Amino acid sequence: MHAPGPTALPAARWLLAALFAITIGLPLAANLAGRDGADPAAENRELATFPHLAASWSAVAAFGPQLGAWFDDHFGFRSTLVRWNAESRLFLLGVSPTPTVVKGDAGWFFYGDDKSIEDYTNAEPMTAEAVANWRLAILRANKFLRARGIAYVFTIAPDKHVVYGEEMPARLSRITAVSRTDQLFTALQDTGLAVDVRRPLEEAKGRERIYQQTDTHWNDRGAFVAYQRIIAAVRARVPTTPPAWTRGNFESIERRVPAMDLAGMMGLKRVLEETDLQLVPRRPRRARVVEPPGAAPTAEEGTLITEIDDPSLPRAVIFRDSFVSRLVPFLSEHFGRAVYLWQNDFDADVVEREHPDVVIQEIVGRHLYSFIPSPELVPEQ
Repeated sequence: MHAPGPTALPAARWLLAALFAITIGLPLAANLAGRDGADPAAENRELATFPHLAASWSAVAAFGPQLGAWFDDHFGFRSTLVRWNAESRLFLLGVSPTPTVVKGDAGWFFYGDDKSIEDYTNAEPMTAEAVANWRLAILRANKFLRARGIAYVFTIAPDKHVVYGEEMPARLSRITAVSRTDQLFTALQDTGLAVDVRRPLEEAKGRERIYQQTDTHWNDRGAFVAYQRIIAAVRARVPTTPPAWTRGNFESIERRVPAMDLAGMMGLKRVLEETDLQLVPRRPRRARVVEPPGAAPTAEEGTLITEIDDPSLPRAVIFRDSFVSRLVPFLSEHFGRAVYLWQNDFDADVVEREHPDVVIQEIVGRHLYSFIPSPELVPEQ
């Protein structure tokens, strides 16, 4: 066997260097050619915008980091590379491409951030002081409302891992049987203010899937179960509230749709799909969104207001998070005016301004880890 000639090794090195330069230069070349590698829809987040250089020292100092952030989000072929990495990890290695998503069994995915894992495992029970603070906040809100002749309903939306815990990976196990949701419902048991939707959801899941597989939330059919329970509680306090719609008022359909928020967190929104189990009303809905104009009822707006032109209907204020989004089309049919505010804390000023007949306060279970209510903000009566 002959050794390489004197020019063979340098030529190979030059070829390797040229290939390396071409490879790392391709993204920049794609940008210069106008082929932006960003795909915000696939990644389910807002990407950095191109910075504008203003005539100030602070703007000049910030321009470099902002430009770097823009390039990180927009360099050529970025979305393709992100997708390839996610696909290889999920389909070849069988693991989630990101710690914010937990890969479950049989096509199920779960949210892994925002204390979701701690909530599933019941790793950190609430202290006695925290439970007492929650109880005080709810009792003070109720006292404030009762003095004005306003009804009050408090509920906790169960995370998907609560209802479909059997689909979570076996490596995660519950440390104790009692959750923070259990603790709070127990503390409120004597008040009659809290609505627990977990049992009806458990019963419903034996008949059909009630949460999305690639999303953190319930689907129409799960939201419908919770809606019926909430409206029953509202009617017990405000008898002029119309009865909840029944399943006979809806047609059950299935639609194959692009995967949802958890797939976006993995960069696989355009790769995975979801069967959305929808409920389509057989009769026209009367409620219309009046703020923001033209918004869909399920739009995740900080403030969303629906109205029905019927003065006989009660008015409502709903303090909520993302789990109410699918409830809005159902709940709004019962109120002449419904004001949905994206906040977990009770807001006395809004109540004074809106003069509702009922206030509904909803919080998703995992937020019992991060949200601390402020009873001192509710005026004393």
